[in-house]
Amino acid sequence: MDYKRRYEEWMNGEYFDEATRKELRDIINDEKEIEDRFYKDLHFGTGGLRGIIGAGTNRMNKYTVARATKGLANYILKQGEDEPSVVIAHDSRHFSREFAKEAAGVLLSSGIKVYLFEDLRPTPELSFAVRETKSMAGIVITASHNPPEYNGYKVYWKDGGQIVDPVAKELMEEINSISDFSGIQCLDGCSLEGFDNLHIIGEEMDKIYINKVKSLSLNPEVIKEVKDISIVYTPLHGSGNMPVRRVLKEIGFENVHVVPEQEKPDGSFPTVEYPNPEEKESFNLALKLAKKVDADLILATDPDCDRVGVMVRKADGEYYKLSGNQTGVLLGHYIFSSLKNKGLLKKDSFFVDTIVTGRMTEKIASSYGIDTVSTLTGFKYIAQQIKELDDEGGRHFVFGYEESYGYLTGNFVRDKDAVIASMLISEMAAFYKKQGMTLYDAMLKLYEEYGYHREELLSIVLKGKEGALAITNMMDNMRNNPPESVAGMKICEIKDYLTYEGPIKLPRDNVLYFVLEGDNWFAMRPSGTEPKLKIYIGVVDVSLEAAEDKSKLLLEGIKNMLSY
Repeated sequence: MDYKRRYEEWMNGEYFDEATRKELRDIINDEKEIEDRFYKDLHFGTGGLRGIIGAGTNRMNKYTVARATKGLANYILKQGEDEPSVVIAHDSRHFSREFAKEAAGVLLSSGIKVYLFEDLRPTPELSFAVRETKSMAGIVITASHNPPEYNGYKVYWKDGGQIVDPVAKELMEEINSISDFSGIQCLDGCSLEGFDNLHIIGEEMDKIYINKVKSLSLNPEVIKEVKDISIVYTPLHGSGNMPVRRVLKEIGFENVHVVPEQEKPDGSFPTVEYPNPEEKESFNLALKLAKKVDADLILATDPDCDRVGVMVRKADGEYYKLSGNQTGVLLGHYIFSSLKNKGLLKKDSFFVDTIVTGRMTEKIASSYGIDTVSTLTGFKYIAQQIKELDDEGGRHFVFGYEESYGYLTGNFVRDKDAVIASMLISEMAAFYKKQGMTLYDAMLKLYEEYGYHREELLSIVLKGKEGALAITNMMDNMRNNPPESVAGMKICEIKDYLTYEGPIKLPRDNVLYFVLEGDNWFAMRPSGTEPKLKIYIGVVDVSLEAAEDKSKLLLEGIKNMLSY
């Protein structure tokens, strides 16, 4: 069906309310906008269903949410389990509560039990609750760190991880089979009262989750000795405020300062351009407060509290923003070394990263006798390895992370968890402070031992249908006509993950990975959640300055090669 016919159906269909029709009438003379809203359906990428809020098949709205949920309901019922249930959570974004209730209504009217959180909660607690309630699936309404005009819909399966194939493929087929809205009950919202199979959850689940998080503390005695370490925290208007503050307080930290302007949930994210801890600008207010209270550490979590960014005070008093890879390196070493020192590091332990993550933690893991498993981008693939190797394979998961600020340890959550990470990062800072070191000092010490690694990410934003075509063309060109070298570095190997057969079986994915001489590399992939071509690079050299110079040369060489 072409986009014009879809547009007309939404304009005239009996299932669409007047507010939707008015929104569509307002763009009747904007052909490009109509095309962008209707040329495709939203699809499940690395982060599930995600898009700009608005009317249309390529937008997040109550109709796309209802359709996806009806497909999920149909799929769950086909599994034939007795009394299946689904947990639903949401963050602080615009319409998150409305979309969560819409999903609940569709599931309840299909005869499926629903556990609905009473208010916003972090995504990792949703993952935990799916496992704790032994539910068939989970839904979280969030667009993670995207700009405020976005929202999204992520589906989790009974292991607590985001759906992967074959479930993801089969679910999408079920959703795509719904060609109209006539069979969807509670399509335009319905009262949730009167459903015996609706359970509102909150404080009781919070307590179980927080106690599990605290059980992951590696050196609790250090917190008692350095409990006055000064920490500034910002939830960036999201769902992390209560759980992060609670776990830090209960674990023993007594000097935590929350950025007041960013404390309360607000889907407009009025104090930041992007509520993304990857962006240094998101720390502006936290940095101002940190200087005022002489903080040792600054933490920032994204709206659904699965990612955390870190700034640390150096010996000279200046603050340094750790990259996602640097935080992963520090956490990995801290976890591995603490477990070994306490005699808790088990045989057959493994660490999980992604193919676009820096390679330094792999070296550290190897020095502790820990195997590294590298997956595709998306934490759902890390969760899949935990399920296959730990749950079913008898091995022991110790740590996993991806460079985009997502970290996990422990076995009770199956997604990146900024509540866990915030606690362990704070504990790690206290651990090193006791030794007279900052986290920056600790990073330099690791560089001296394992080599000076530097990673960078270049995101090429190309919006709309034309942008998607341009990204496809760039990938095709690099795949079919690869260069022999970049920035003077010879390309030794090209791994095309549409065809590559590695040490573990991975799904086919549109990723190109270039192995360069000298232990350097770069990779290219279209984003699964945003209109971007992402280019990752990793270099290693004999000093910080040399590694920085090499990374600049490599980035410039890639830009010149792509000609976008």
